[in-house]
Amino acid sequence: MTDFVKTRIANRTGIITLDRPRTLNSLSLEMIRALTDVLLAWQDDETIDAVVLRSSTDKALCAGGDIRYFYDVGTLPTTGGSASLEDFFTEEYRLNHLIHYYPKTYIALMDGVVMGGGLGVSEAHRERGLRVVTDGSKLAMPEVNIGLFPDVGGSYFLSHAPGKLGYYLALTGLTVRAADALYCGLADTFTTQAAMPALLALIETTPGAQLRAAVAAFAAGHRAAAGDAPLAAERAAIDRHFSLSSIDAIMASLAEDDSPVMQKALAAMQKRSPLLLKVTLELLNRGASLDLADCLRMERILVRRNFEHGEVLEGIRALVIDKDNTPRWNPPTLDAVTDAMVERFFESPWPARAHPLRDLGKDQRGVA
Repeated sequence: MTDFVKTRIANRTGIITLDRPRTLNSLSLEMIRALTDVLLAWQDDETIDAVVLRSSTDKALCAGGDIRYFYDVGTLPTTGGSASLEDFFTEEYRLNHLIHYYPKTYIALMDGVVMGGGLGVSEAHRERGLRVVTDGSKLAMPEVNIGLFPDVGGSYFLSHAPGKLGYYLALTGLTVRAADALYCGLADTFTTQAAMPALLALIETTPGAQLRAAVAAFAAGHRAAAGDAPLAAERAAIDRHFSLSSIDAIMASLAEDDSPVMQKALAAMQKRSPLLLKVTLELLNRGASLDLADCLRMERILVRRNFEHGEVLEGIRALVIDKDNTPRWNPPTLDAVTDAMVERFFESPWPARAHPLRDLGKDQRGVA
């Protein structure tokens, strides 16, 4: 593997440990390739019945893609970095699809920060996957914070979340804890950080074929400790506001709601790129009627268009590079964003036969 992706096998379970703690396990292209290689090798290995994804630190499973890398290669295309960036997203989305349709039990221990690409490597199919959160979990799809959009399959799993919870998460980029993650459908079960050593011991000693049931039974005893989901009390308001047909209407509706939660949502959206807010809303609306492979193909188009436009580079500059927290969005206001600008993000730069993910989903295993 790599210095940052370590693997071993215990009791017919393949254990993958992300070990890049200084960046909260932010994904590099090398890490994506290592994860893909091992999962492809293990899916046909008759000595392995289950896979567990974990972290070497309780601070994060994975904070997402390495956005500093995005900026470095995205702003220096003459160095050949642009080709590397293209490979990053193509291969990351293939990995997301591979995990979703993985033919064996796939368990993600979502302790600590799990954001963006971290959710992408945790979203296994419900029949075979299990996503475990803890009292230390912090989940988000925060891409709009940097002028991007919820990718890694976000257009699929957020648009299919209960009610309009996925729209709320996508358009605000706000972080949720374990109880809300369970309520929003981003996680399946809960345990405490204090119980993690016992859970890891259980994983080591349980045969892989029995692991999913054993982990679910272990976690069931801790579910009450997660508490009630704060968003449950806000569900009616979230569904009402975020079911409106435009960003302008959503924000106007939020402005009339004096609930602290709704005011926090409004304040978050007011900081986001007006263009990417409208693009994200359109993305979710389209994603709601697509399968995962088509969602990932759509997202791949949007990534190319976004970097061409430069909004994500400006967002990363303001948040991570210069840290002035004053992005100069283009356009700067909602009323300056035209329908044509939004539609441009969905126009493929490739003919269908040349799309980098054109064969995705042909065998439901993430590869052509």
